[in-house]
Amino acid sequence: MNKRLSWLAVGGLALIFFACKSGRDPQTVAEVDGTRISMQEVEKQAGKSLFDLREQQYRLEKQKLDEYIGATLLTREAQNRKISVSTLLDQEVNTKVADVTEEEIRQFYNENKARLRIEFDKLHDQIGIYLKEQKVQARKNSFLKDLRAKAKINMYLKAPPIYRAEVAFKGAPLRGTEKAPVTIVKFEDFQCPFCKAAQPTVRELLKKYDGKIRLFHKDLPLDAIHPLARQAAEAARCAAEQGKFWEYHDKLYSDSPKLSSDDLNSAAKDVGLNLPSFEQCVKIGKYRAAVQRDVNEGADLGLNGTPAFFINGREISGAQPLEAFSAIIDEELAQAR
Repeated sequence: MNKRLSWLAVGGLALIFFACKSGRDPQTVAEVDGTRISMQEVEKQAGKSLFDLREQQYRLEKQKLDEYIGATLLTREAQNRKISVSTLLDQEVNTKVADVTEEEIRQFYNENKARLRIEFDKLHDQIGIYLKEQKVQARKNSFLKDLRAKAKINMYLKAPPIYRAEVAFKGAPLRGTEKAPVTIVKFEDFQCPFCKAAQPTVRELLKKYDGKIRLFHKDLPLDAIHPLARQAAEAARCAAEQGKFWEYHDKLYSDSPKLSSDDLNSAAKDVGLNLPSFEQCVKIGKYRAAVQRDVNEGADLGLNGTPAFFINGREISGAQPLEAFSAIIDEELAQAR
């Protein structure tokens, strides 16, 4: 440990000791006329932005630490073989990487043609160099993985705490097991194509984690780009009044973006609602305030797009693949156990 790190460590212990000796909670960061302000209160006030900064710092530290460990392992391996690091890399990486073929260059170009928008002949050599670099890096990563597997490495760098937003869901439409250990709250817009695209994934999650997750729906109509979404959200609440929110919810997504007043009434008829009661409910805007509360909450959470999901308070945005949701759900289930 260098002098700077030693001083920081000793200084940190001294601060904690002083705080304890003075009777002050180490989590107290300020006092105003005897009223304590804790770090937890600061974090709550700062919201997700503070946690994002900490996560960004951690990722950079983790990246640099991994690079440092890799360099250390390469140096040690080179010393054991009594060769230079560059010679080691030539033997274990460069000479073991296959040349890039014309077929690979052509395939890469065809797969990225729409994005590249430049003639193949003009990009041929650059693509070849890029693919070669990718192969070299992949081989180097594989070699480093083998070296790490043989070494005893203790990692002391700790990830920052996970940010969990406080998302109210009492009274929101529920799908799944009421007492499930994992709660998912989704904010959606019935006219949003990405929300529609996310529905098969949501259904698959409910099937995969049957009895382990519960799903709550909240509305976030994006009025500026989806002018029909808000009335659709209010109509879905009217369907909920007759005990058929999810049937109507699924029907709206099936029909979307056809969400005119006639379309909403047609969907109500298709799912078996009492049509006069439904139409009156929508007409008087019975659930206008309820939908607006969801919109206000979405704004407080910093949401500016849909769909947005909160898994036990952990945010995941967009129509992500099943694996992205499963990774978080599995972590939450492991913690629950």
